[in-house]
Amino acid sequence: MTVATATPAFCQGIQYFADSLPGFDEYGQTPAIPQGQTAISPGDNNAVYQTLLAADALRYLTLQITASKASGHPGGFASIADTIAALVMLGYKNIVTEVGHHAPGFYSNVFLDRSLEKMGIETVQQLRDRFRETHGLLGHLSGQIPGLLNPAGPLGQGQHFAMAGAKLNPGTLYPVTIGDGGIGEPYVMSSIAHFNTAFPNVTNFLPVLVWNGYSQEHHSMVSTKTNDEMIEYWGGNGFKEIFLVDAKDFDDANQASDYVDTTLFSFEKRMEFMRVLIDTCDRAAKAALDGHLTVLIVKQLKGAGVHKRGAQAHNLYAGDTVEKDYIVKALKQRALTPQAWELIRNNYVRAAGGPAVEIITTEKERPLPDLGQLPLTEHPVGGEKKVATTAMGELIVHVGQNDPDFLITNADGNAASGINNVNIGLNILHPTPDETYHQQPQGQVYEPLSEDACAGTAASLALYGARTLWCSYESFAINGLPIWQTVTQAMAELRRPTPSTVTLFTAGALEQGRNGWTHQRPEIENYFAAMMRNGNVFPLFPCDANSIQACYEWALGTKNKGVTITASKSPLPIRSTLDQTRQGLEKGAFVLQETPGDKTVVFAVVGDMTLIPSLEAAEQLKAQGIGSKVVSLISPRRLYRPTDTAWETCAEPDGGFLSDDEFNQLFAGDALIGVTGGSSAMLEPVMLRSSCPRDTFAWKRGETASSAGAVMSINGITAEGFVKRAVELLG
Repeated sequence: MTVATATPAFCQGIQYFADSLPGFDEYGQTPAIPQGQTAISPGDNNAVYQTLLAADALRYLTLQITASKASGHPGGFASIADTIAALVMLGYKNIVTEVGHHAPGFYSNVFLDRSLEKMGIETVQQLRDRFRETHGLLGHLSGQIPGLLNPAGPLGQGQHFAMAGAKLNPGTLYPVTIGDGGIGEPYVMSSIAHFNTAFPNVTNFLPVLVWNGYSQEHHSMVSTKTNDEMIEYWGGNGFKEIFLVDAKDFDDANQASDYVDTTLFSFEKRMEFMRVLIDTCDRAAKAALDGHLTVLIVKQLKGAGVHKRGAQAHNLYAGDTVEKDYIVKALKQRALTPQAWELIRNNYVRAAGGPAVEIITTEKERPLPDLGQLPLTEHPVGGEKKVATTAMGELIVHVGQNDPDFLITNADGNAASGINNVNIGLNILHPTPDETYHQQPQGQVYEPLSEDACAGTAASLALYGARTLWCSYESFAINGLPIWQTVTQAMAELRRPTPSTVTLFTAGALEQGRNGWTHQRPEIENYFAAMMRNGNVFPLFPCDANSIQACYEWALGTKNKGVTITASKSPLPIRSTLDQTRQGLEKGAFVLQETPGDKTVVFAVVGDMTLIPSLEAAEQLKAQGIGSKVVSLISPRRLYRPTDTAWETCAEPDGGFLSDDEFNQLFAGDALIGVTGGSSAMLEPVMLRSSCPRDTFAWKRGETASSAGAVMSINGITAEGFVKRAVELLG
């Protein structure tokens, strides 16, 4: 072992180099991917050998960059490094992952093909320095890393990105690594099963099961399955082509476990294993591209080739530094010669036609079809009551009819959310045609009975460049929010414009009295209130059927944002014009009604039904000679001060905030009452900036009741309560 003096420039920062490598003189003299080619020939000895070198390079980099910070996760990726190297060398770079813990391995992968040079990382030293640092390489995958397709954090998400990419880009393969810890989650299989039923011809995604026997801190729950049982498991979930490579079949090191480390094999057996793995990856990729639902299962011990094995390889802790003896030993065992590093770099740059940052499908803005003129219908103020969601439904139909890639997802049914007109206009996506239920195989309404699959599909498609809408009952949406949050944060970091991920949350708690607390969870608004601080999240609260149309019109024109629209599905009065809501979208709110009096009580109202007791309270105050101003909050994010959010750090930054003078024009008075049928956190921007005596009326808890008014009464949201508190505040 020696430290090289003449090395490729990108190798600066590599601590250990080998003096020589077995087989290099025979198989390492010329790149296995010749100049002008994009992939290896699977049966070629040079290709097998050089793919093996690439796998060891990935292991070396993964361990060294994590040990440089005594932090991060090397073990899981180490067990799949051979497969990642094989896929790249075969020319597949649109690689997705479900496992956020594999981040350092994926960073190493796109470092090797020079993608990270786009963010100023040209050497291994810079790779080490910027791992887990601000403006660097986050501990888990994000939206800002050149050459990587998806963010990754919570388990059970990555398959959505692979399926979204596959749907939008026929003929392109999207391998997605799935951890055997994550396969215990129900989301992965159920979401793939529904997607395959809805889109049977979209099979150009390839789940790659990282079957290494361990989860984060113990054996994985599927570690006791036999190979036959694992094959049956995937077959029972609809997979037609199941490829399994078990490293145990090649073990000549007499390892006791069912899960073995291929780096302990003899050179000959390592080559044999890699040869079979490359061939199997090639056949699995072609099967997926040829119209078959396919899975590739690779069984190899967690931590293969790094510092520890099993769950102990998962995470580095304080003290696990590059000076630690067992880390030094592992790095030396994986060390390569400078010539080998140069060879790997040449192959990786040529694979698939260039660095991932230049050729993968998410590295450029996706063109969108023109929607033409939206069919807005402005209902007369004071006229017939209208259902807001139904009014928005007409616009949704127009979008879908003008954009064939548009998809609306809903777990609990559009008819139940007041938008059956969407089912009629766009049809439910189902293999069984049935006019009664407006369903057909070419529909654009996607209805898996899983909020995770609804949110995951819609958000992933938006991240990959398509228009979508996730519709959910407010009470159920919580199960889909983790991936929606992941995507909105990725959009805030993204290096290209993409359509905002838009949601419609209906059947709010106030409408669901007789269903009890199971349907009454408006505390979900806490989630969005916190996310507003990101700077690119805009919860919208239209006040009527005109207002919701203006909100959706605005959302369709935005990029890289998370936009939530919350509205009732009950017929409610028309109180505003389109232009008033457009003003509210720009300024955050607008004055709906102003009543003169000796003193003025301001009602800052979030929502539509909550206007009923607010306007009633205004009338009661008027009878006492007290004036009032009812202000409808359309976009609370606009009401923050610029310093309250991280807006300037966002891609497609939106710095629109209400000035102090404009805020006072809306909210100045002798007393202020904040009203919401959801979380009081949504009123924070107003309460932060108001200087008059003030109080809030908000959701407390769910209870069975006969009407929306009764639910509000249980929570103290009544005109009488408002008036009593207003008089107290006036002193």
